[in-house]
Amino acid sequence: MNENQTLYAAFAGHLSAALDALEAAGTLPGGLKRSAITVEPPRDPSHGDLATNAAMVLAKPAGMKPRDLAEALVGELSKLDDVTSAEIAGPGFINMRVAPAAWLAELRAIAALGADYGRSTMGGGKTVNVEYVSANPTGPMHMGHCRGAVVGDALATLLEFAGHKVVREYYVNDAGAQVQVLARSVHIRYREALGEDVGEIPEGLYPGDYLIPVGKALADEFGDRYAKAPESEWLVLFREKAVAAMMDMIRADLALLGIEHEVFSSEAELQASGKPDEAEAWLRSKGLVYDGVLEAPKGKTPEDWEPVELPLFKSTRFGDDQDRPIKKSDGTWTYFGADLAYHYQKAQEADALVDIWGADHAGTVKRIKAAVAAMTGADGEPTPFEVKLVQMVQLLKGGQPFKMSKRAGTFVTLADVVEMVGKDVVRFTMLTRKPDAQMDFDFDKVVEASKDNPVFYVQYCHARVCSTLRKAAAEGMGPSAEHLELLGEEELELVKLAAQFPRMVEAAAAAREPHRVAFFLHDLAAAFHGYWNLGNDRVEKRIINASDGNQTAARLFLAVQIGQLVRNGLALLGVEAVEEM
Repeated sequence: MNENQTLYAAFAGHLSAALDALEAAGTLPGGLKRSAITVEPPRDPSHGDLATNAAMVLAKPAGMKPRDLAEALVGELSKLDDVTSAEIAGPGFINMRVAPAAWLAELRAIAALGADYGRSTMGGGKTVNVEYVSANPTGPMHMGHCRGAVVGDALATLLEFAGHKVVREYYVNDAGAQVQVLARSVHIRYREALGEDVGEIPEGLYPGDYLIPVGKALADEFGDRYAKAPESEWLVLFREKAVAAMMDMIRADLALLGIEHEVFSSEAELQASGKPDEAEAWLRSKGLVYDGVLEAPKGKTPEDWEPVELPLFKSTRFGDDQDRPIKKSDGTWTYFGADLAYHYQKAQEADALVDIWGADHAGTVKRIKAAVAAMTGADGEPTPFEVKLVQMVQLLKGGQPFKMSKRAGTFVTLADVVEMVGKDVVRFTMLTRKPDAQMDFDFDKVVEASKDNPVFYVQYCHARVCSTLRKAAAEGMGPSAEHLELLGEEELELVKLAAQFPRMVEAAAAAREPHRVAFFLHDLAAAFHGYWNLGNDRVEKRIINASDGNQTAARLFLAVQIGQLVRNGLALLGVEAVEEM
């Protein structure tokens, strides 16, 4: 194992070489597909350090019994210096025990690779478009948007680390009825800025104070030109100005979380450029859009319901429960119709698509996935497309529901929350649960100095490493890899956990699940805190042991690498590691 190769990658190579040897000997036929073969820790640590399913995967296509193939593989793997034992378990799994020297080599690999430890070429440079946030441009970001923003951003960073090119995209919904409402709301604030007493903001318009500066800017620019003018003269202009102002506000809010998108796609521009018409024509040519009449709504039919012929997408062919209209009866595009064209456009520029949506959009997932499969798979394999649903966040303080912010009207803004607890606390907390699970965000708990607070627990691990190094330096000691053989079983257990970081990165990227990084960091922190606490009762187990300088140097070297891993993991989550707490 060279110092820049990780242990799991090395063993994948060893296994491949063993299979090559069996092919060369005629034991195994050549050309078998090996992509489903894994090297991973066994479920039960007492069974060994590593396990592989190679014999189980290859036996059937090779026309062999799994145990026979496993025996042949064990014969090859047992020749390796890094393997102290290789045994067959069950129908044909192989468990291996790894020599301590291999784990110590992994520690050196972490040191050699530093910030690149865990970086992968798995993505092969393929482009993944990650679309996230995409909040309506009608006001500041609120906590309902925050979780999806963090999940999408962390996923984008994770995919890059795993070898993908990534496009971070925001879809600006600037063509629907909500932006007309925004324009009318801003017109009231414009008149107010000119000195008119506008009274209460009418029901159905946006009442938040955040529109006051927008109205003032329009009054400064246009004077009273549009104060008494009919709506037809100012609606489009005010809509464009207001959307631009809202997008500036949204970008500023996202910047507070360290989030920056490379691409902002406008729904209005998409429609103006005729993309939905192109998509409709293409789908009609493939027999996937037809003119038809929707069935009456189930249950009691409304009195004003009339059958209307509409262009319908054949989503039932792809598992949906009914065909879906792409246009309304007035000829404007349905949200689905415009969305369909937008995804077709995205798929032209990317090898895979990921959307991060609020859980309230769950009902539309099946139809948009059907549409993307239809449009991108006509001439071969469809573009891989996943929708990750994110549940809402319930805000609490001391266990009680929390509300604030006159600026926004009735909701809690993202800016308010970042100001109260800080960017890193918000980002890490948003990734401490699976996105599709409900989340409580308690302002008191997320800043609590307690092992029950995952943010504190992981950051304290890094701070503890740093403080230990400072203390050692004050005593004239420092980390060294010269005598790593002095590390014992407790230290090797810590290395075995650390060594899983690269494969966790690949698995998290493949599953599009950045929360796995936060979970791993919590496990690593727990293991390090447990190891550190051994010295509370037994002086000889302390990292700094004044009576043994070589062992102290080796333990400090281990601590440095644990700190490096915490930094690497936190960087994927967009969080900075702290050096003291």
